[in-house]
Amino acid sequence: MELLTTNNVWMMICTALVFFMHLGFSLLEIGLTRQKNTLNILFKNIFIVTIGLLLYCLVGFNLMYPGDFNGFFGFSGFGLSAPVTAEGTLDLAYNAGYTYWTDFLFQGMFAATAATIVSGAVAERIKIVPFMIFTIFYVGIVYPIAGSWLWGGGFLKTMTTPFYDFAGSTLVHSVGGWAAVVAVCLLGPRIGKFKNGKPQAIPGHNIPLATAGVLILWLGWFGFNGGSVLSADPGLTSLTLVTTCLAAAAGGVIAMLVSATLYKNLDLTMFLNGILGGLVGITAGADQMGPTDAILIGAIAGTLIVFAVALIDKLKLDDPVGAIAVHLVCGIWGTLAVGIFGAKAGVDQFISQLIGVGSYAVFCIITSFIIIFTLKKTMGIRVSEKEELEGLDAHEHGMDAYPDFRLNEQ
Repeated sequence: MELLTTNNVWMMICTALVFFMHLGFSLLEIGLTRQKNTLNILFKNIFIVTIGLLLYCLVGFNLMYPGDFNGFFGFSGFGLSAPVTAEGTLDLAYNAGYTYWTDFLFQGMFAATAATIVSGAVAERIKIVPFMIFTIFYVGIVYPIAGSWLWGGGFLKTMTTPFYDFAGSTLVHSVGGWAAVVAVCLLGPRIGKFKNGKPQAIPGHNIPLATAGVLILWLGWFGFNGGSVLSADPGLTSLTLVTTCLAAAAGGVIAMLVSATLYKNLDLTMFLNGILGGLVGITAGADQMGPTDAILIGAIAGTLIVFAVALIDKLKLDDPVGAIAVHLVCGIWGTLAVGIFGAKAGVDQFISQLIGVGSYAVFCIITSFIIIFTLKKTMGIRVSEKEELEGLDAHEHGMDAYPDFRLNEQ
């Protein structure tokens, strides 16, 4: 019972840290976008975590963990139902280390992250209601089905050489990243982003908030990766936190250096996204890497960030916060890195990693396209030119995130 309590408390702490990441995502997104859209972005992020938990309770958890199923799709019923022992009492030792309720809440915090990634990529020009509908389908159905393929014991888990994704470089980050690509393509760039075919900088209104957001996300990753050990095992947990931090640090430093070399300036936003790229990159194999491997994985992720941002601009895709570069590109890299640096690195493992990446790419592109394209043709997904120029806060919400308070002089 003492070990169960220790493991369960650690998992609950990690759950709280992953929940705290939603504040980090919110601050990062509003910091890198314009003041006139702040309230709109905060509304989206609050909606994602609230509706995400409700949907994960009603359908998502049992879609993702259906028990015995065909490896592709299974559903064990609506709502939550804690397992009981043969004597009919609550089975506290669920999953050999923590309770059923803790498992649900920890996994539920992960579920909302996929839509949060999309929120950043489509910021400043998407209608709020279509985005909310997209979130319901993507978080409630698409993400849990995708998760069941590995974490729920599906076909990627039962391959001869199983696909491996420790904490979600692909299952969480790339699942959100693929949807972000589809959404950005169907939505189009913000007004003024491209002039005569050349990308124009649209500065964020509060870089200190964005910086705070990244530091909060880094802290939250202690729960994201540390909790994915699924126990309070001292050796494995501490190793995971060390590799996570080293990859983040390397990603930030290398992104800063590469960016400075190419563009002759010290760009803080590139530094910040390099940190996030390192975190995403290490997430697939944080429990398998040594310190040097973690630094290499983070460094390569930081380099990829700089070139991916440039490529996205060259393709005339508008991603205000760099979500595609961070979560998709570095998510793919981190997943493949397991086959290069991981405990079972080799040709077979690398091929399995490729199969996993490809499977999620096809599934997420098709499903997100169906959802977003349907919304585009039925109710429209983009605000009017006037609404975009004047700001979504005023037109979508009728409020201002930073009202001008004045003393009543009467």
